[in-house]
Amino acid sequence: MWSLDTTLDMIGGLRVDEASPVLDAAELDRAGRFLRPEARHRYVASHLGLRALLGAYLGLAPADVALTREECPCCGGPHGRPALADGQRQDDGGAPHFSLSHSGDVAYLAFARVPVGVDVEAVPGADAVADVVGTLHPAETAELTALAEPDRPRALARVWSRKEACLKAIGTGLALGLVEPYVGSATAPAPFPGWTLADLPAPPGFAAALALRAADPASA
Repeated sequence: MWSLDTTLDMIGGLRVDEASPVLDAAELDRAGRFLRPEARHRYVASHLGLRALLGAYLGLAPADVALTREECPCCGGPHGRPALADGQRQDDGGAPHFSLSHSGDVAYLAFARVPVGVDVEAVPGADAVADVVGTLHPAETAELTALAEPDRPRALARVWSRKEACLKAIGTGLALGLVEPYVGSATAPAPFPGWTLADLPAPPGFAAALALRAADPASA
């Protein structure tokens, strides 16, 4: 697990404003869609960090790391989990699974020999709580509405980061909505069968979580 300050001008010895030769076409296209320069900088910084760390694992320069997308578990389309291209995967599991999340000025990057998902979320405002609370698992909705209003944003950030970590790990993303899996809003996450789900330390004003597939899913 790594965390990254995405306001930095240098990532892995590379200048963020000179990253074009390092990123691939998909990353450059996404970076070009950001209207605000600071948002574009954060995106590029986080992807430079991802490439620098993957390069270190693989013994490659960041620009030589080839990324792709796995098949979506829902529709079979090419928009599932981000992954290393076939030529850089290793049958012995040495090439890592990975996950990247960024929010505000912070990015989290996770690497493992099994599928993994990580998410970091800024604590939302009261309006966002009102918009989202009814879209969650019914038990999570009940838990959040039972809290005093000042406590709901922090609890929602916990729920959201846990749920996003799980959905990234299994590769569906938000395609099926936010009802499943149930992750709970308490200070410890609910069990996620077949996976290890844990909250991560996060800066003030943020929540973060990690989902890691169990070595023996049948025993989890």
